Amino acid sequence: MAKIYGQANRVIVYLGEAADDSDQALEDIRVAAEDDSVNSSNNRQRQSAIFKLLERPWFRRIWVLQEVAAARRILIMCGSVEMSGYAFCSGLNKLQLSYDAYPGLQSLTRSATYLIRGAIFRPKYGRKPPGRLSLGELIDMYHTREATERHDKVYALLGMSSDDPSGAVLSPNYTLPWKELLQGLVKYILSKEVSVVTWNEMEIAVIKSKGYILGRVLTVEADNARYDRQHVKIAFNNTPSSLEYGREFGDRWTLKASAKSIQQGDFICLLQEASKPTIIRAFKDHFAVIIMAVTFQQSKRAESDRQTPLSWNNDFTRDLLLVWDWEKSAGLQGRAGYESSVEINTLVPEYLETASNKVARLRNMALALGDSKQHEEAEMRVREAIESCGGAFEKDNLHMLAGIDSLALECKNQGEWERAERLFLQVIRIRKCVQGFDHKDTLNSIANLASTYIYQHNLWTGRQGMMASLTDRIRDNVQITEEDVAQVAQWFDERMIVLLLDLKRDNFPVNEVVVKAAARNKSGDRVMKILLEQRGDEIKITEEIVKVAAENGQSDGRVMKVLLDQRGDEIKITEEIVKAAAKNEASGDRAMKILLKQRGDEVKITEEIVKAAAENWESGGRVVKVLLEQRGYEIKITEEIVKAAANNKAGGDRVMKVLLDQRGDEIKITEEIVKAAARNEWRGEWLMNLLLGRHGDEVKITEDVVMAAVRNKWSGKWLNLLLGRRGDKLKITEELVKVVARSGRSKDVALLLDRRGDEVQITEDVVMAAARNEWSGDWLMNLLLGRRGDEVEITEELIKVVARSGRSKDMALLLSRRREGVKITEDIVKAAVESKQDPRK
Repeated sequence: MAKIYGQANRVIVYLGEAADDSDQALEDIRVAAEDDSVNSSNNRQRQSAIFKLLERPWFRRIWVLQEVAAARRILIMCGSVEMSGYAFCSGLNKLQLSYDAYPGLQSLTRSATYLIRGAIFRPKYGRKPPGRLSLGELIDMYHTREATERHDKVYALLGMSSDDPSGAVLSPNYTLPWKELLQGLVKYILSKEVSVVTWNEMEIAVIKSKGYILGRVLTVEADNARYDRQHVKIAFNNTPSSLEYGREFGDRWTLKASAKSIQQGDFICLLQEASKPTIIRAFKDHFAVIIMAVTFQQSKRAESDRQTPLSWNNDFTRDLLLVWDWEKSAGLQGRAGYESSVEINTLVPEYLETASNKVARLRNMALALGDSKQHEEAEMRVREAIESCGGAFEKDNLHMLAGIDSLALECKNQGEWERAERLFLQVIRIRKCVQGFDHKDTLNSIANLASTYIYQHNLWTGRQGMMASLTDRIRDNVQITEEDVAQVAQWFDERMIVLLLDLKRDNFPVNEVVVKAAARNKSGDRVMKILLEQRGDEIKITEEIVKVAAENGQSDGRVMKVLLDQRGDEIKITEEIVKAAAKNEASGDRAMKILLKQRGDEVKITEEIVKAAAENWESGGRVVKVLLEQRGYEIKITEEIVKAAANNKAGGDRVMKVLLDQRGDEIKITEEIVKAAARNEWRGEWLMNLLLGRHGDEVKITEDVVMAAVRNKWSGKWLNLLLGRRGDKLKITEELVKVVARSGRSKDVALLLDRRGDEVQITEDVVMAAARNEWSGDWLMNLLLGRRGDEVEITEELIKVVARSGRSKDMALLLSRRREGVKITEDIVKAAVESKQDPRK
């Protein structure tokens, strides 16, 4: 038949009698073909007429394809209206119709118009041109078309194919059972290695094969210039085989229009021994075949004329179950949740169904989905597989657990901690019931979950290496070291503790070292509670344990509360424990409140405890406030307590404010307190302002106080503050000026000269102190010589100091001011040579 149509002068495609505005539909198509400005702006009624035309039986039949596949000139007729085939195809393309309301129609139309449009390019004379498409391509394009005899869905395409299937079971033979023909077709397109099950009464093939999941479809775009093509963007999996395929063929594929529409999220797989990839879609327990054999219309490499199979790698294969269904309505495929709810037995009731088969199918689906990072979908299959066992998990299903383990490890590697944890816990629970607590598979799953917790906590490399010994010991079913148990108790939450407490009792030792480590834990309250509940008979609550709990700033005192609630009768509240709570930097106030509330009658507030609170950098102010409000009647505010607050570098001002607010009338501001405040590098300015503002009359600004302030490298503004507030009572001594000069702050030296210049004596020792200053000596020398140079005696010793410093400008200044009696001695020259700077200067 193809030969007859190929030799015909013209082939007429007759669509039937005029009806449903078919004349107007063809006119709209003709106008679109002629006018480049026409697009899809036709009104809804006129578009409806075009769709009714495209729904006519001719576009659904299989045998009519031969008419247009070989024809060299095609005329489209409907009623009395006719137009060229090329114009018909061109007009349809330019209209850019939306097929959303007509599922399946676009693929039927595009695959037919591809053949009609091609007529114009076929030679007008000579023999029938060879087919340009393989049988696999033709089947993928046209297998949903209608035929009276099922065999014709294959035989009608043989004459259009570039293949020679004469050696296969595909030569026309209507006595051959349909199921054998379909089996032979599948093996011909894929490979002889696949397992195929078919039925005479159904157009369905169930295919089993090993294969890779190469990646997923990211986007699908129709080719507006070529309506017989589509462009597919692929996201390849991060496996060697997938990446190799991506490098070989690129990640943007141009494919022929297909009978079944490719969708975003479809999978790309490569079956064992197949030369071409297959596009599949995930259903509940199987994959549906969308395109059996992908043939690229455009390869990444221009020199690549054909697809060649890549080397097969067994490391990444999965057992895939595919259903190639020629019958299923295209309209159902787009229904929400349709794919995830359809099982193979819904499509093929005759397919052998047992509980173990169902579990295996779901497991294999979960693993394949996991390969493409579809972990949520994979986990759903796992849950359904476990539910399918109905609580009676038999040893025949253990292969399912290995699959879940693999999926959980993949989730762990991708940082999906919660999903990995859920999967491992399911496996561990079942293994304990079926295989036993000490079985190597159970211990391996426990080790995998422990490893997940380790990586989830993002421990630094050194500790991860140390914790690796933990997982090794779990797998080997031997005792975990005390060091590793202590690390677990200190750094992990209760989930890890619960997991490890299920091991043999001897394998997880619990002693004072471990309990102290738990008391330091941010989640220590929950960890401690579990330890006490499950291993409390081995635990003695010592003073050291309670002290560590009291010092734990991350737990807000909750660890100590657990200890007091559960084992309070054996805990004696000592001064050391209360001091530990007072030192708790992050939450000392809450720890102290718990102690006072639950055991206040045993707590004696000593000076040492209040001092410890006053020294607390972060929460000291709050702790002191709690103590004064709840037990102030027994607290005497001593000089040592106030000095401790003044020395507190980070929170001293807050502590001092609480003390002054609540007990200011009892506090005597001594010189030692003021000196401590002046020495405070970080909070000294605030402390001095507090003391001067609240107890200004008592604050004596002595020489020692000023020198303490000047020696404080962070107190640049203080000298001005002190001189301004109480400077009239301060005697400016040579020692004080030397300390200021030695500090290197030229502004402070200038301040002394401005405020108390008549009292400032510029002695040789003062100038020497300035000259020896490594960082600011030049500024200080300029200042002293410039302001009080007539008082500065230029001695040999001073010149030696400047020479040794290497500051040439200072040397020039000194030499210009020296008296005649001062000579440049050999010692001065030696000092210059020893300088770090160029001695010639």
